[in-house]
Amino acid sequence: MAAGEASLPHISDTDLKPFFVLHKALASQQHVRKSGGRGSRKVKTNLSSSLAASDESQLLDDQLHENSKMKIFDNAWVKIESTIKDVLHNIHTDVFNEINSWVQKSFGAICSGGKLDTNRASCSYPVVTDVALKQISTALVVMGNIEFVDDLQTFADLGVHLHSHGYHVANLSSVDFSAKSGIGGCLRSLLRQIFNGGIDAADMSILASWYMEHDNFKSPVVVIIEDMDRCSGSVLSDFILMLSEWVIKIPVILILGVAATLDDPKNILSSKAAQHLSPSQFFFGSPADRLDAIIEAVLVKPCSGFLVGHKVAAFIRNCFLRQDGTLTSLVRAVKMAIVQHFLMEPLSFTVKGLLDEEVLQTDAWPAQALDFPSCMRRLSEPKTEALLSGASKMKEGLNLWSSVVLCLHEVGKNQNTTLLDLYDEALDPKLYNLRSSDNLELKPDSQRPSLNHYMHGQSFKRQKGGLIDYMIRQIRDLPPTALFKLLEQWDKQTNGVAKIHEKVKELQLQAKSNDDNLKEPPSRSRKQTIRSNGNLDRGTKAINEKAAALITSMARDHLQPIECIAFHEIVCYKNVEKLQAALLGDPRKRIQLDLLECNNFLKCSCCTKSLNVPISSMPDTTLMYTLAQEHGSLINVHDWYQSFRAIICQKTVKDKHKSKISPSPKKRKTTAEPQNITEASVQARFCRAVSELQITGLVRMPSKRRQDYVQRVAFGL
Repeated sequence: MAAGEASLPHISDTDLKPFFVLHKALASQQHVRKSGGRGSRKVKTNLSSSLAASDESQLLDDQLHENSKMKIFDNAWVKIESTIKDVLHNIHTDVFNEINSWVQKSFGAICSGGKLDTNRASCSYPVVTDVALKQISTALVVMGNIEFVDDLQTFADLGVHLHSHGYHVANLSSVDFSAKSGIGGCLRSLLRQIFNGGIDAADMSILASWYMEHDNFKSPVVVIIEDMDRCSGSVLSDFILMLSEWVIKIPVILILGVAATLDDPKNILSSKAAQHLSPSQFFFGSPADRLDAIIEAVLVKPCSGFLVGHKVAAFIRNCFLRQDGTLTSLVRAVKMAIVQHFLMEPLSFTVKGLLDEEVLQTDAWPAQALDFPSCMRRLSEPKTEALLSGASKMKEGLNLWSSVVLCLHEVGKNQNTTLLDLYDEALDPKLYNLRSSDNLELKPDSQRPSLNHYMHGQSFKRQKGGLIDYMIRQIRDLPPTALFKLLEQWDKQTNGVAKIHEKVKELQLQAKSNDDNLKEPPSRSRKQTIRSNGNLDRGTKAINEKAAALITSMARDHLQPIECIAFHEIVCYKNVEKLQAALLGDPRKRIQLDLLECNNFLKCSCCTKSLNVPISSMPDTTLMYTLAQEHGSLINVHDWYQSFRAIICQKTVKDKHKSKISPSPKKRKTTAEPQNITEASVQARFCRAVSELQITGLVRMPSKRRQDYVQRVAFGL
């Protein structure tokens, strides 16, 4: 055996190694052929130094550009995520404090009987037999969400809040109370969290001994069961009965998460276990309030410099209302939109100027932004000034827009109007143009045109001139007290926006003066009282009309959607088709497209030139599915195999030319002939490709009736 052959490793038939498909380089990357005289010769051009330097510089620039975009995306999303956490924490702070006060009060009541000695506390038998002394202080926390996924973070924050006050806290979920794990599973999880994972036993006496050591007895043990409705009723009942035997020795306080009603414990627990609970009720904010708070902080106010267009907002709204209706799905949709925006828009990294509290004049848009359609249609000032002042003007317009939207929402709170509905309509460019061209609010209902063309399929009040016009009309009917409270809310929402705040302040002073006149002096005749009441009614109606006129002018002048502002393509995501495909998806269609258009991913010259015609260089699965397109719902396995075999075994024209022997012995080269494809290898490749198509759900294997046919499952794209 030669030395070169001895160095080669032995490869058996059972060795399964990963393989790679190597494609020939493109024509531009091959050697330059130069002809001269009778023959031709290869001329090797040495461009290694210059090409390497240019390629390295290009790669470095691309890497820096991608890093910059990724950094801007991280900053934007971190700001959105932290804003959502802060909003939810502020909503739940009051309830957290109430629960903390209740825990302290309950712990004081349990400890009023005095401290037990260590021997009595760690014994396995009960200290007392009186049922009244076995009551467990229990907080029933009503969440009211449709899906429990929105409450996971809430209970995690509650555990952190109670732990910060020195309590021994354990968060248990429905997984710990499954019938498979039994009471031992929930007890192990409880002890692991109390001891920080240092124990894996299911023995309450261990917890009792630990509780009496050092200063552990100075704080209660708080057990939070996040999703009581999903727990096994028998396991949870046994767990409560066990805790009732130890509640004198270990002050245990329960916090149970209830989905909707306070009758859930009675329906889940046994009657004996329910008797040992001493319940107290706590209610978190409604899901609608949490939704409005998140919409206001993330989408209405430009907290991250990222916005969505009207069609995207309408799609997110419809997904929220018609599908699971969870805040988690809404946040996921926003994150997917911002990811796609930064991937699709090359100038999205310039959004950094809107992330700052104050946009400087140096934060100019790049010159490429002048090619946007919004600049070509709406740009009236010189291009240089538009680039320099584009970011500052956009942020000013967004602040005005958000202030008007929030003022309108204050009006709609009495009619239970959600901010998501109002946000969807405020982003509609068609309704904005209609409001600008025809002041609907100042006309009587008989002269007001219908907007059914734009609001088809929406609620009644949205069809009658739009939701915004409906809320403006409600201002005219507000009583003086409600109008005065509304103006106070407008004063808060417009604080910092000088163009609107001064007008609101002026109207607020007029309403206050009118309210002072309502206070009737004690000495007044009946005739004077009647005359005064008539004047006050006219004055109140005048204030209402002024308030309606003010909000009408605010909506007309400042409620300009983001899609009507120049350079909005930099910060606004509008591709609803991409977002819909990413969130809802159509995996079977996507698989079919990927198989039929494999050249878009491989990017090889052979597949590009073939124009999706079956060739031997295609992957086997792609080749098989391409051949399947020639059949109907049923595919004859034998015909399918013969077509597959004929294609992978055929030789190209180039291969045939290579196989020819040159007449000149000097030009003859010794080349290794390709290994002949055996029938067994063809059958193996065929079976593997069919199995992959079956796994992806595109074909169904033969049945007992017709063993020579497979059935196509997916048709059309």
